[in-house]
Amino acid sequence: MAQEGTTPPLSAPVPFVSPAAIGPFPRRSLAELLDAETQARLAAICRQVRRHILRMTAAAGSGHPGGSLSAVEILTTLYFGIMRHDPTNPRWPLRDRFILSKGHAAPALYAVLAEAGYFPPELLLTLRKLGSPLQGHVSYNLDIGVEASSGSLGQGFSVGVGMALAGRLDGLDYRVYVLLGDGELDEGQVWEAALAAAHYRLDNLTAIVDANGIQNDDFVARTLNLEPLPAKWAAFGWRVLEVDGHDLAELARALDAARAIRTRPAVVVARTVKGKGVSFMEHNPEFHGRAPRPDELERALAELAEEGP
Repeated sequence: MAQEGTTPPLSAPVPFVSPAAIGPFPRRSLAELLDAETQARLAAICRQVRRHILRMTAAAGSGHPGGSLSAVEILTTLYFGIMRHDPTNPRWPLRDRFILSKGHAAPALYAVLAEAGYFPPELLLTLRKLGSPLQGHVSYNLDIGVEASSGSLGQGFSVGVGMALAGRLDGLDYRVYVLLGDGELDEGQVWEAALAAAHYRLDNLTAIVDANGIQNDDFVARTLNLEPLPAKWAAFGWRVLEVDGHDLAELARALDAARAIRTRPAVVVARTVKGKGVSFMEHNPEFHGRAPRPDELERALAELAEEGP
């Protein structure tokens, strides 16, 4: 049996995330993001984030590990390279905004925010507990870096469109990023927001679709087929970029390209694997909303320990 000591403790630091030392996180250039050392550090953060997700959902005895694990590389690339933000000043007017429209993937966002320095990693084990700010679906709380409440699918995307419009009206140079699930795209509100964003030419808005192919307890293609998904977004007036959502370099290139697009919004369709990183969770609808049991947690952490430090 694998020992818990084979993986870093919950509070183990990651060298790349030291906001007290480096100040605000800048928008990094593509060259910086593709640097071999940076790519290695991002990969290490992803492994630690996955460990956090597993431990916190297991401690809570509930939550959504599958769709959290599929979004890890996306969130890590955003918070540790693409977005301009400052954990020591979460109300900074010029910060880039991120909205988790697929709000049930809260464990992934909380884990990334903790690694970025918004709050101590030890707080992660209070997920879904009374009195904890870490609710099962994200709830607006700038003190811990959460920009908007979400969980009623489709609504977070509309909030993002509003934030992008507000930034333009206020003359503020911030960008807005919204992460959607592919099952979430069944909501008509998503497409209303997509039409509005294209109509107002919101080039400060980037949507990212975590296309992991599973929604709730079944596969997206069997529930309501969305393909050809890129063509649908293009028909709504968006610039579309399609990537492997677990390839950090591909994500960096796509999100950097999205920053340069003018006169229309951009969407990154990220093809991902639900439950990524844990063999028995991958492509498994069961772990959409079921936390790992103690024996499953031990097995999953052992698999992640084998990947590297």
